[in-house]
Formats: sequence, structure tokens, C-alpha cells
Amino acid sequence: MAGRGGPRGRGRGAPALRGRGGGPSIGSVPSSGPGIPNQGDHIATVGVKRSAFGSSGRAIEVFTNHYEVSIPQGMIYHYDAISPSEHTLPARLNMELIVKLQERDHPEIFTPRGVYDGRKNMFSVKRFPFENDTRTFDVTLSDPNVQDSPGRAAVGRGPKIYKIKLTKVAEINPEVLSRFLEGSQSHDNTVLTAITALNVVVRMEPTKNYPFNVRSFFTPREQKDIGGGLVLWRGYFQSVRPAIGKMLINIDISTGTMYKEGPLLNICLEFFNRGNDPNILAPARGLPERERLRLQRFISGVRVMTNAANQGQQGRTRTPRVVKKLSSAGANSLSFTMREGGTMTVAQYFARTYNRPLQHPAILCVEVGNGALIPIELCTVVPGQIMRKQVPPEKTKDVLEFATKKPADRLASIRNGLGVLSYGQSEYVRDTGGPLSVNARVLNPPTLKYGQNSKQPTIVPRDGAWNMIDKKFFQPATIKAWVVVVYERQNRFRDENAKDMIAGLLEACAAVGIVVQDKQPLVFWENAQGTIADHLRKAGLACNQKKGVFPNLIVAVLPEQATDIYTAIKHFGDVSTGVATQCLKSQKCTRAKQQYYANVCLKINVKLGGINTIPDARSVSILTDPHNPTIVMGADVIHPAAHSEGRPSFTSLVANVDSDTAKYIADCRVQTSRQEMIDDLEDMATHMIDMYINYRRNVEKKPNPQPKRIIFYRDGVSEGQFRQVLEHELPQIKKACAKMKVDPKITVIVVGKRHHVRFFPKRPDEADRSGNCRAGTVIDRDIVHPLEMDFYLQSHGGLLGTSRPAHYNVLYDDNRLTADGIQQLSFALCHVYARSTRSVSIPAPVYYADIVCSRAKNHYDPGANLDLTETGTADDAHASEQLEVFKNNFKPLHRNMQFLMYFS
Repeated sequence: MAGRGGPRGRGRGAPALRGRGGGPSIGSVPSSGPGIPNQGDHIATVGVKRSAFGSSGRAIEVFTNHYEVSIPQGMIYHYDAISPSEHTLPARLNMELIVKLQERDHPEIFTPRGVYDGRKNMFSVKRFPFENDTRTFDVTLSDPNVQDSPGRAAVGRGPKIYKIKLTKVAEINPEVLSRFLEGSQSHDNTVLTAITALNVVVRMEPTKNYPFNVRSFFTPREQKDIGGGLVLWRGYFQSVRPAIGKMLINIDISTGTMYKEGPLLNICLEFFNRGNDPNILAPARGLPERERLRLQRFISGVRVMTNAANQGQQGRTRTPRVVKKLSSAGANSLSFTMREGGTMTVAQYFARTYNRPLQHPAILCVEVGNGALIPIELCTVVPGQIMRKQVPPEKTKDVLEFATKKPADRLASIRNGLGVLSYGQSEYVRDTGGPLSVNARVLNPPTLKYGQNSKQPTIVPRDGAWNMIDKKFFQPATIKAWVVVVYERQNRFRDENAKDMIAGLLEACAAVGIVVQDKQPLVFWENAQGTIADHLRKAGLACNQKKGVFPNLIVAVLPEQATDIYTAIKHFGDVSTGVATQCLKSQKCTRAKQQYYANVCLKINVKLGGINTIPDARSVSILTDPHNPTIVMGADVIHPAAHSEGRPSFTSLVANVDSDTAKYIADCRVQTSRQEMIDDLEDMATHMIDMYINYRRNVEKKPNPQPKRIIFYRDGVSEGQFRQVLEHELPQIKKACAKMKVDPKITVIVVGKRHHVRFFPKRPDEADRSGNCRAGTVIDRDIVHPLEMDFYLQSHGGLLGTSRPAHYNVLYDDNRLTADGIQQLSFALCHVYARSTRSVSIPAPVYYADIVCSRAKNHYDPGANLDLTETGTADDAHASEQLEVFKNNFKPLHRNMQFLMYFS
């Protein structure tokens, strides 16, 4: 039986594995193999050893969503659990098989019971009495809530037999875990497996009783119907994590998108949201083929019960069927050949065999796993099924509203969740205490410098925010000539609206110091049905003909839902012609206030080569030390959606070129699908170093233009990939330095936000207006790694819900930076994000790298008809061929944009 990742968390007091009194064994290792952690589990495998803690800032205490765990006593036995005759089975089915084996079939062997991860790994505090430590069992299922294999329900066949083979593969002494937590044991595979075993223990009970994915399980106690056949359930995340001197369980709330239970017909009608007439599901009544395929993608994999043959199967256990696909025609148009000869339609079959005439014979049927065709109207969706596909874009807002909770409400929900987790009733873990109180500090924000002509040339942000009142940009840009192209209908965005927009933008530019030489731009209304590049080219030529200069800025006014227009405009400006473009939504710039245009100016200024603000040199000496010129790099990789085959991954590298770490440039590449390590990093880093040296030599006139330090922030890698960063990416940066004949000292820091760690103020006076911890809250003790240098930094002020801190892991540090230095450096870089007057959640170069990746589709010619949608896919036979098409059609950035922050 194939395996799934381990479990999660618990609380103060201690869960632990129990070895007597009917307590359990333990059980499970993650899907990436024995001893390999899940992406969300805090088990770093490599990194700079911590030599000291930070001390700067104001000391406070905060609550965190962690609970203490006790370490088990006695040996832990690790078993491999496989089903030799089966293909990979669903984790839910695997779990049911193990439960039946232990509780129904062989309780005399499995007392105390083992714990299991749903895939491959089982743990026990008892060594099972198997000859040569291995045994194979036959297990059958009669539970109606378990998915059976195709053909099980066929008349005359007995219950399916599953073979389960258990083999002992390791013995683990928990003492090694105690030594590791105290810093006297290295982080080896034994430690990792022991942590995994604890994870399985805490997950075993919930995953027996509730729908689950790798890290969370979901209950119907709190739910919300969002339409479209979907309902949201509140879930709970659990993860056992090592900390300094103790084991902790991280518990958080999560959200599950579930298929709505009930008649499948109703869910299909809800999906289309076109009324309650079942005949919209009838191909003969006009159901388009593309809509049928869209519905098929939505319901494939759903388990349904059928209610046609219930009289004929009394006394038998009915088994849910898995929807494989939809028929291409209605039940009254689908014919098949009978065993005894002759043909009949599906509708006739159900009417004659079960005396069940269909109410809607023209609508579609579902094909289930064994190939049988069942009319939709006879199917009922089984409750508690997770929708594992991408959430429809129109439902994203509903999901966010359900998932968003203010800090106090979130902490209360986590506490309430302990009752759902039933630690006190579970035979696997003992009761939990309250949430952990930890030591934290609030760092001082950096002083930000604006232009010398400002009435207020410096500002110290408060709670992660400031404003542009009485301030001019540090280095304002110049708009020599510009044009406005409107794609909204003229009756919605009239001439007076255009004039008001131009006046508002001119006023905002004057307020922040942007010089506008052309006060009367040409305005064009265009139809989006035409070729966007032709429209923009025509506008530029008209500007040149009338004013003797081509525009260095194109402002486009767009209607709602204009993604294709936006992409075409960005391709024209960033790739084809090298002119800055700024898109505005017509709704927002109709009667917009000055604050809106001030925000637009933040983007325009840096796109034209200006600098909005810089950190004061005294605030962050590591960055501004004239004797140690520093390049700060941010790197990221973005992958296609889970079910998109033949789509590439995109990589990006962003770096500053100036001495104040405020002016950034970017490089974007395309590479093999779902490959996380960056193949072209050497070339990309070489380009960045070259541009940095040229800018400092030719623009800033520095006598020592070569960098002495490189700070490399890497986003998006899981802890299991840290070593790959050091083995694959760090050497490429070193090769780039050698190629450029420079020898800077390098620091590598991984920044992560895909975790469930949250902080909660203990006192109201220590919270900001949103109820969150204040911007600058840092934690580098109590909940961090026992040995390696890592910390959590909440660098932004709260807006909605509970803020998520960023997690920093220092993997490599030639610069020998102190904990205070790295923390202050990272916090300062969160304040130079050009697009807002708020500090952001991760350092600006990392944030920019993420934006550059997400804009990679703009590098493709809109006229090439490449399908870049997240739902687009290719079959396996053509996936590699299509990947090459995407690589070959990826066009580089225009040379004019290489020194500009075109991505802002």
C-alpha cells in the first residue's frame, strides 16, 4: 500500500506514544520515503549552526499556536506496509484496511495497536511476533464508506481480498531524539524517523474518523455553502516539530473544499448555475461539448452511491462507485449489446431491469470505474469528499472570507479544535495544555529617506506603514511624452472621464516630484477585438508625428475581466518595443481620489528608472557599508497547476544594481516542468553582477564597483530541498563570480511562508490596530530549530485576518553575519518594496522575484495561440513535445527594460 505524509501536533503535557495498558504503537513516515519530512514539517536538514541569539529590539512575550509533546519511552519499531498485488491505492482506503486488520481480524497480534500513515509506513512500540519479522495478511472490506475496486459490486462475485505485507525495517531508540533536542546529536535519519513516528501518532485518530489530506483533516461542524456544487469545511492542521530542548505540535485551522453531498443531478445543475432544468445536461438539447468536458473535469473522481438496484441487492453491502467520466450522449441515446443478444439503450435497461423509468432520459450518464454507465439522476454523492482540484477562480473570494479570522478568533478556533482533535479521548496521545507562550522582540524599523526637496525628507514607519504626505521621491523620473489608450467602451469611460484621469495623474506626479514635460497626452479609444500591438504602435507613431518624440510611457485604461488585453500590452511594452506601460482599471480611475493616483505614481516612477525611497545608511549598515558593496538577490520558481501537463516552470532572479539596495533589475527564464532547482542560475547571476558593476561604475561613479558581499534570498524551496540549494545553486553563484573575476563573500537565506506558525499578542497594548503582533516581531528561540540558525519575522502590519510571519533559514554564511544583523537586514529590505508605502511580508527582492515569475506569460507573443491557462493540459504522449514549444517561444526582455523595474 502506498504511503502518505505523517501527522501533526498536540499540546503541553505530552502526547507521546504509550507502550502499555492497551495504548498504541506508533505509525508513519512521509510520502517521500522513510525518514523524509513533508514540505510543511519543520525539519531542516542542513544549515548554518546557531552560535548566538538576537538581542536587539524591545522584548515581549506572545502566544504561538504550539503545544508541548513528551517523547516516548522504549523502542519504536518501524514497519514497511505494502500491498504487493495492488497498484497504488487511495490513502483513505489504505487506512481502512489497516484498521480492519488490527481491530477486526487480528487484535491478538496488534495489541497495543500500531499507527499508520495511510501509505507505506507503520510504527509500533511492540515488536510484532512475525517469523523473520515479516508476514502477509488477507483483508476484506465490508464497510459501505470504503471505495472498492472496479467490479466488486457485480452480482455473483465475492468480496475483494487485499493482501497486506508488513516487514520490520528499523528499530528506533527515542533517546537519540532527546539528545538531538539538547544539541548533542546530529540530525540523522534516525532522528527524522522518530519525528515522523510522532507525527503519525497524532494524526492516526483524526484520520480514522474524518476526511483528510496529507497534513489536515476536516469536519462538518463549521461549514459554508459557496454554490457551484461545493461546500467549505473547517479543518485542522497538525505537525510535530523539533524545537530547542523540546518537541512541539503546531496546530492551526485550515479550509477544505468539499463536494456537496446529495443528488449528483443537483450538483451538476449548481455547477452550471443556469437554473433547475435538468435538460441543460442533455447533449440532444444543446449542451456544448466544451461544457460537457468542463463538467467532466469537475466531477471525475467523485464517489457516488446508486439507488436503482437497491431492492435487488438487499442484504448486500452497497459500495460507492468512482466517477471516471461522462457519457457523450444521453441515456436514451446510448445503446449496448446484451449478453443474450440484441441491443437496448441505457434508459430502456433501467426501466426493464429495475422497473425504474428515468425521469430525465435525455441527460448524461456517468461512467464508473468498472465501465458501467449509470444515469446521473440515479447517483448520490457520498458526504465528506475533498475536492482536490483547483478552486474555481470565481470561488476564491468565498474561500478567503471563510479562511480569514482575526487573531483572537483564530486562537479561539484553534483552542476549540482541541476538542475535535480529541487528544484526551484518543488512545494514541494524552491530553494537551494551553498554547505556548514564547519570548519575542520587536525590531526598530529603518529610517526611510525621500528627496531633498521634501518637507519631510525622512520618515520612521509605524506599525509597518507610512504615507507620502510632504514627501517627494528620492530620485524622481521624467515623463517626456505619453499617450493614453482606452479599451473601455466610450459610453462607460467618456471624454470627461479621460480628462479627469489625466488631471489627477498630473497632480499626483507633481506632488511626488515626477517631471511631466507633456501636459496634454494624446488619447485614443480602441476596440479590444483588434490587435493590441497595432493599437499601441499607432498611438506611438501619432505621438511622434505630432510632438516629434515617441512616448516613454503608455497608459492603458482597461475594462473588467481584461486579462488578455493586459498580457498583450505588457508583451508589447516589456518584450517587443521596450516602452513603459501602466494599466488602469476604468472603474477605479473614474472619479478616483488623489490617493489612488499617488499609488499609481509609485509604480510609474520606478518603471521609468526613478527611485522612490532608500533606507537610511545608519539603519542598516550591512547594506550600505561603502567598504563592502553588497548585492542582494532574490530568486523564485513557479510551477504549473497540479493537473497541467506539458506546461513549463518559470524561474526568476532579481538583484539591486545601486548602492542603496532600492533599484532592482530582473531576469526570467523557462525550464523543465516542476523542477525546483534553477538550471540557468549561473548565467542569470553573471548578468546581475555585470549590471551591478556597470551601474556603480558608470552611473554612481564609484571607485570600487565590484561587489564584496552577495546576500542570496531563495523563495519557494521546502526544507527537504535545502541541501539541493547548497549543492546545485550555490556553486552556480560561485561560478558566476569567478566568470566576472570577483570574489564576494556569500550568504544564502531561504525565506518561506508555506507554514502554519502564527503569533498572537498576549496583551492588547502589544497589538496593532488589526489585533496582530506589531510589524518587526521576531522570534529566534523557543520554537526554532534545536541546532541551526533560523528565525520567524513578522515584518508587515496586519490588515485582514491573522498575519503569517516569514520563516528564514540561514543555509550558508561566508559573511559571518550576526543574528541581529541578518534579522535587521531582512526587516529593512521589507521596507523598500516600491509599489506601496507599507512594509511587506518578505524582503523586496524575493517579493519581486515572485512577481517576475507570475508575469512570465507576458514573454509569449499573444498571437502565437499558446494555451497558458492553468486548466490547459496535454496528454502524456505530447507533453514533452509541448514543453519544447513553450521553451522555444519564450522571448527575452527588451534591452531597454534591462535596467528598469518593469515588473513593478
